Amino acid sequence: MKNISKIRFVATAGVIAALYVVLTLASWPISYGPIQVRLSEMLCVLPCFTPAAIPGLFIGCLLSNLFSTEGLIWADVVFGALATLLGAFGAYFIGRKQTKPAIALATLPEVVFNIVAVPLVLKYGYGFEDALWFLALTVGAGEVIACCVLGIPFGFALRKLPAKVFGKKAEY
Repeated sequence: MKNISKIRFVATAGVIAALYVVLTLASWPISYGPIQVRLSEMLCVLPCFTPAAIPGLFIGCLLSNLFSTEGLIWADVVFGALATLLGAFGAYFIGRKQTKPAIALATLPEVVFNIVAVPLVLKYGYGFEDALWFLALTVGAGEVIACCVLGIPFGFALRKLPAKVFGKKAEY
């Protein structure tokens, strides 16, 4: 039984990573750069429902950053993925109860960590000449749209389906 749990965890993480990459690449023109709305960031609510989302989001972001339109910069791959990893851990700890307020608040770590990391990568990794506050504002707006405006309703919808989607009952 333990092996099945491990296999399920790895498979779930793999599916989440693949979804992140597909959503990022499907929305390519708006997924990269100083003004970005990564539709894949709406998946940031998934750690509320399964811990497998933590490595899934990390690997998905890491792979997506390898496809950056600005050219491969190691800082983007590493620090962008680490921001997503930290946001996923935050979402897991905040949203485990799966109440509506917890799910809504669980999107905030992803927004905050990306507002800090991505502007630094854009300015110092890619050489964008915009002020850091401006890059934080544009990245933050995109994160709020993806994580909060799209992610919160997605999380609320998943609350009703955890037994079917994640193989367990929700913790209400």
